[in-house]
Amino acid sequence: MAKIRTIIMGAAGRDFHNFNTFYRDNEDYEVVAFTATQIPNIEGRKYPAELAGGLYPKGIPIYPESELENLICDEEIDQVVFAYSDVPHEYVMHKASLVNAAGADFRLLGTEKTQIKSTKPVVGVCAVRTGSGKSQTTRRVSLILRDMGYKVAAIRHPMPYGDLVKQKVQRFADYSDLDKHECTIEEREEYEPHIDNGVIVYAGVDYEAILRQAEQEVDIVLWDGGNNDFSFYKTDLLIVVADPHRPGHELRYYPGETNVRLADVFVINKVDTANPEDVITVRDNLYALNPDALVIEGASPLFVDDPEAIRGKRVLVVEDGPTLTHGEMAYGAGYVAARRFGAGKIVDPRPFAVGSIKATYEKYPNTGTILPAMGYGDAMMRDLEETINNADVDLVISGTPIDLTRVIKVNKPMQRVRYELQEIGEPTLKSILEKKFGK
Repeated sequence: MAKIRTIIMGAAGRDFHNFNTFYRDNEDYEVVAFTATQIPNIEGRKYPAELAGGLYPKGIPIYPESELENLICDEEIDQVVFAYSDVPHEYVMHKASLVNAAGADFRLLGTEKTQIKSTKPVVGVCAVRTGSGKSQTTRRVSLILRDMGYKVAAIRHPMPYGDLVKQKVQRFADYSDLDKHECTIEEREEYEPHIDNGVIVYAGVDYEAILRQAEQEVDIVLWDGGNNDFSFYKTDLLIVVADPHRPGHELRYYPGETNVRLADVFVINKVDTANPEDVITVRDNLYALNPDALVIEGASPLFVDDPEAIRGKRVLVVEDGPTLTHGEMAYGAGYVAARRFGAGKIVDPRPFAVGSIKATYEKYPNTGTILPAMGYGDAMMRDLEETINNADVDLVISGTPIDLTRVIKVNKPMQRVRYELQEIGEPTLKSILEKKFGK
């Protein structure tokens, strides 16, 4: 039989994982190409032969998603696999319609064909949308498990934007590892807080190889999800974070609804800053899809070093990039802190934007008066630095999870906003984890 000629649509994450777990050694299929979107500058390279396996001695090209329709026709494609996250259900079906109209089948791979079984217990933390609060939830879980006497490693959803061969398996135990692996701002935002807590982080491209290495040094594996993707590993306990600042999104975004249906525990985060009616809406929606899951309500209280230094000042607010862009949030912790601590004015950064930052505003116009900390590589970090330094403000308020001054040089005072998860009432993550894994 002829092989099924296949394209995988992705964003340098789920697409590579689906290939590795289902297609790499599967002689029934020929993966002709990947397409790429969401993340800047990841098309125009190859998924390398060293990772693609014996069926692909020349590797696999990666094209911009804008070329998908022509590729289906020119390459006589039989099947297109959708493999990225944080998009509305309607968006997925528009892509399916394009693919079907071009003559190919449209496919979504599920958990059975893509989740890897660990030899150790796995706790997963996923979400209904980017920016819901996965990171602080994962940190909270890691510290609880550590206090219970377990050695834990966080395995983070992939962000392989550099040399894919070098990034096959990455281990981060201290800041020097971040420099060694030439991490982007987006990677540092996820890895640094774990390192600060003394928790080892793994990431990379080949998630079975990553898992097998992590299993050699830990008691429990902690899946630290990205966007609203579902876990790459079979979980013994799945915690899913929902955001009442975006009520209804738990029903309308792919594959966040998959996470809702799979969850053992929900964390409805940010209830301290959300409208009570929206919290109730989210709770009702989660119950309608998964009435058996436990529900925790949580807050993410904000802390800054010197609140009085913010009062009355003209400030530039910097937030986590993906949360503002494909996460579609209009603001984050930095904006909330600026308002709460009495900033005189939140200055619009768009007149000062240069290069890739200016292009980001053009692509995501709803970002508005907040500066997304885009940093997918050195050039973008320099554009971010120049934009901040151009801004006519008294103070920068950074809502990103890292110290930006470690990677860029800022010519004005900066205050970091810190936030951690605090559960409200019962049950708590601690009580649930102790019941599940208590010694």
